[in-house]
Amino acid sequence: MSNAHTSTTSAVNEIPRDDDSAREFSFLDDSEIASEVPREIDSPPIAESRPASPAPASAKGAPRQKRGPVFWLVVAILIVGGGLWLASFIHHALVFEDTDDAYIDGHVHQVSSRLAGSVTEVLVQENEVVKAGQVLARIDPLEFEIALQKAKAGLAQEEAGVQQAEAALAEAKAQDAQITAQEASSEAQVQQIAAQLEVAQTNFGRDQRLFQSDVRAVSKAEVDTTQSTAQATTAALAGAKADVTAAQARVQAGEAAVASAQAALTTANAKVDAERAAVRDAERDLSYVDIKSPSGGRVGNKNIEVGNRVQVGQALFAVVDNDRWVTANFKETQLRKMYAGQSVEITIDAIGSREFLGKVDSIAPASGAQFALLPPDNATGNFTKVVQRVPVKIVFDTDSISGFEDRLRPGLSTVVSVRIK
Repeated sequence: MSNAHTSTTSAVNEIPRDDDSAREFSFLDDSEIASEVPREIDSPPIAESRPASPAPASAKGAPRQKRGPVFWLVVAILIVGGGLWLASFIHHALVFEDTDDAYIDGHVHQVSSRLAGSVTEVLVQENEVVKAGQVLARIDPLEFEIALQKAKAGLAQEEAGVQQAEAALAEAKAQDAQITAQEASSEAQVQQIAAQLEVAQTNFGRDQRLFQSDVRAVSKAEVDTTQSTAQATTAALAGAKADVTAAQARVQAGEAAVASAQAALTTANAKVDAERAAVRDAERDLSYVDIKSPSGGRVGNKNIEVGNRVQVGQALFAVVDNDRWVTANFKETQLRKMYAGQSVEITIDAIGSREFLGKVDSIAPASGAQFALLPPDNATGNFTKVVQRVPVKIVFDTDSISGFEDRLRPGLSTVVSVRIK
């Protein structure tokens, strides 16, 4: 018991009585402590233990530490920097229209086969740079060479038919000319006999009048002779006219033969033209065995190997050409002061913080929703207004992208800022 009271007394003695902070942390008042501590009877003097540690200074009583000039310099720099950033932000918001719904765009040519056949050669690799007209792959040409030979043989045969038709036409024309000459001769003979008939009839009429007026002037025999001459001439004229009619019929037949020969020649020429077209078609098919690049650029999406059987229209390569631009989808509310020719600042996620320059080339004639596969129909159902986006084409400044042409690839995300003021 004495030891317990001694330790308690020593603990109480270690608490500084005049320290406010110490009182705050003591659990009992001084009176309570005093009441609990018994009188020290026969307790030996307590040797001073270690000196009591100074009590922590009160928050109210401790003097504030003065802040040095470095602190205030940092504060001033932060205030000035924040003000400059806020001013720059406000200026940018007033002068520029921004969107991150923008991508690099370009021409992507899907190269396909125009023939069905087996691939014998593939001359390019994935991502290889190619030129316009460069051969990318080849198809087995054998069957197309055979088709070309057949077409050429058919053309030669039809050209021979044209020569035969030309010869038949020339013969028909010669016969027609001969028949026409015969017709002319018959018509001349008719005219001659007609003249003779006229003379004979005149002689017969004169002799008959003389015989009737004076028997001694003309004899009956002379009258009969002139009469028979006139009758014979009349018969001859009828025969000559019949010959003319027959000659005219022959002329018509000759003309028909000429027309028939001419038609045969026209048909033969048409067949020749058809065979020539077949030859050109076969030559074109043969030229298609070389699958060529439609544009200069870089090969992508290669989907062909040697030995593959390809079909007409099957996509084999994609060639991305070197023409690049940005398609930015602005909200319709951002287009109020936007027009072609305005300058644009462009950053590309794949390149970093480098800023490229460009200009607005054109604004799409309709919103993107109108070009969708299933455009919205606001005339049906409940209507909820949705802010539409309109594609804007932005072209790069050539000097700005110098040295970065190979890194501008369709599909890369960009952030564009159009200067509207």
